Amino acid sequence: MKQKILWPLTTALLISIVFITGCQSESGGGISEVVGNGTAEIEDEFELWTEGTFLRGANIYQKRIIPELDGTTFAGPGPVGPPYTQVDIDALAAMGANYVQVSHPGLYTENPPYVLDQGIQDNLDDLLDMINKAGMYAVIAFRTGPGRSEFTFFWEEVGTWFDESYLNDSVWEDQEAQDAWVDMWRHTAEHYSGHPAVVGYELMVEPNSNDRLLNIWEPEEFFREYAGSLYDWNQLFPHITTAIREVDEKTPVLVGGNGYSAVNWLPYLQPSGDPRTVYIVHQYAPHEYTHQQPDGPTYTYPGALDVDYDEEDDVLDKSSLDRLLSTVDAFASMNDVPIAVTEYGVVRYAPGADRFMHDLMDLFEQRGWNHALWVWDPSWPEWNEEIDYFNFMHGPDPNNHSDVESGDLIEVIKNNWALNTI
Repeated sequence: MKQKILWPLTTALLISIVFITGCQSESGGGISEVVGNGTAEIEDEFELWTEGTFLRGANIYQKRIIPELDGTTFAGPGPVGPPYTQVDIDALAAMGANYVQVSHPGLYTENPPYVLDQGIQDNLDDLLDMINKAGMYAVIAFRTGPGRSEFTFFWEEVGTWFDESYLNDSVWEDQEAQDAWVDMWRHTAEHYSGHPAVVGYELMVEPNSNDRLLNIWEPEEFFREYAGSLYDWNQLFPHITTAIREVDEKTPVLVGGNGYSAVNWLPYLQPSGDPRTVYIVHQYAPHEYTHQQPDGPTYTYPGALDVDYDEEDDVLDKSSLDRLLSTVDAFASMNDVPIAVTEYGVVRYAPGADRFMHDLMDLFEQRGWNHALWVWDPSWPEWNEEIDYFNFMHGPDPNNHSDVESGDLIEVIKNNWALNTI
């Protein structure tokens, strides 16, 4: 059975209520950035995250194939899909990207006994080798793992194309699953340490215990009731970081907050003290604009819409986006930590999508943040016919499901990626 529309976030994006209140080379082990008439030596990959915006690119998304739900053609024959080829990865590099956020299933099984799934690891091996061959950098980001299935991202669709038996969020209530998540990352870091493409490990894509199991959307309420418990990501991710550092002292660790790594949850993330950690957000606010559906209400950027549910329209423009991101600025300043945006985006048919993307990218650039948009899809026909609302290469017509030669949103993205010199 084919899936419904795959949004990069689902219920998580209701948090928009808070919206308004070059060339690569190696020399002496370092990375050379072309600057003016000369080059500046970057000593190691962590400087890619701390010295300004060096990495600009996109997410690629894959999930475990479940034959009884997916069949063998919709997202590929498995074990992971949709399938990417070297041609797909090379095409992303040809657009100017130098960074791939690999949003991928974790290497361990989701149900006990929690053990390595060799097919999943082989798939990630192949992806990273393709990215390296294309001359780009990669961050490994695990969507799933022990006690967490892909269905955590669209659990509200239970009873439509899948039943409740596929839901698995036991990682937030089971110490054994959390310990296995730690073990999974220790193995992952040991396996990929030194891989020439890998410049980061994002420990979990969008932690969401607050929503999935507790239905709590206010950070203050969540931490008042559950701080320090198994539901609290703050007590789990430092253990993962420690396990990684036992086998890999160098590769940067990337961590976002609970609440699907939304901006308003970042202030409640407690830095681990690891000196090579980058703190990240996913920025899709306001959800009503970025995730509007073709047959639903139409919102325009710049424009006005009621994002705080007080029955009065609020201004949506670059200034309001800047105010939103000031929350991240304050966190970075208070904790003296680097920031990146590892997911952001807008449906391709949203009126003003090109201006929204331009302004958001410009605000990231002003702050010196690396960023990866959602999403770069592969050339897998059945997938592209149905899961393409964020595929900017398909142009602004939601009824078109193939690449177009040019478009305003495409040009905005290409112009930003043209800034890449690493």
